[in-house]
Amino acid sequence: MSRTPGNNRYTPVTIRYIKTSAALRSLGYHTQISQGSDRCGTSRAAGLDHDALDELVRRVIDIFHSRGIDLSRHRLPVKEQVILTLELLRNTLAQMFLADLLHISQSTASRIYRRMLPVINEALILTGIPIEQAASDGRAILIDGTYVPTGNRPAQGQDVTKANYSGQRRCQCLSIQVASTLEGQLLAISPPVPGARHDSAALDLTGWSQILAENHTPWIADTAYIVHGARTPLTKKKGQERTDNEKHYNKEISSIRAHVEHAIGHLKQWKILATGYRGRLTELPDIIAVITRLELYRLGW
Repeated sequence: MSRTPGNNRYTPVTIRYIKTSAALRSLGYHTQISQGSDRCGTSRAAGLDHDALDELVRRVIDIFHSRGIDLSRHRLPVKEQVILTLELLRNTLAQMFLADLLHISQSTASRIYRRMLPVINEALILTGIPIEQAASDGRAILIDGTYVPTGNRPAQGQDVTKANYSGQRRCQCLSIQVASTLEGQLLAISPPVPGARHDSAALDLTGWSQILAENHTPWIADTAYIVHGARTPLTKKKGQERTDNEKHYNKEISSIRAHVEHAIGHLKQWKILATGYRGRLTELPDIIAVITRLELYRLGW
């Protein structure tokens, strides 16, 4: 643990961490994690109920068994390893913090996370439907863009910094496109593109604009997508006031579009997408893919 320069005192952050860890252990928090109880096995981890979590764990165990990998000698059972991974994705807790609660080292927690992430993705590979299928069934869909903050990364070089800096959001980030039903149920999330790109350009880069055009899909979005043929609110003409009919139309479109914003809000409950991703940028697309499948799985796809 870090100490202040020139003396043996811990920093305020470290003291806060020690007190929090001790308090949680005194309440039996580590025991509840070990038992996979409701406190940490469901909403605290990923919003999964007991049945969904147990089914996910069974799939993960089957994958390891199919590869001839025996995890019986590991200190943590498979269920606890899955919960640890979900906690890191859902709540972005520090690996050191979770490791302390589970009485393992930070390096062990890191290895568990990196081992479990691709296996969970594989376990949920059939969850949801591709955007091509959603666009071809004739139903109208909602699309909106959002961003995943990545923090300042000067070590990545000027090219990466410039490509990922969004002047609108005033931060470095990656941009993703989100599709939902008219009721706000998540359908698909696009691969990320550099945050400096406008939502309209991002739709082209992800290939979604071509898919929507080829399937003649009716879709609703904000005015950023007006060039792609989406049904959007009517823009105000220069020197003219909106008529009552135009105001009513825009109000109806906005009330419908609110559902995709709710879907994005639920997606951002995975805090790793909302509070700032601190890992390697090259791994972020895979993490977004895992979270997409986890959210669809949580919704019952």
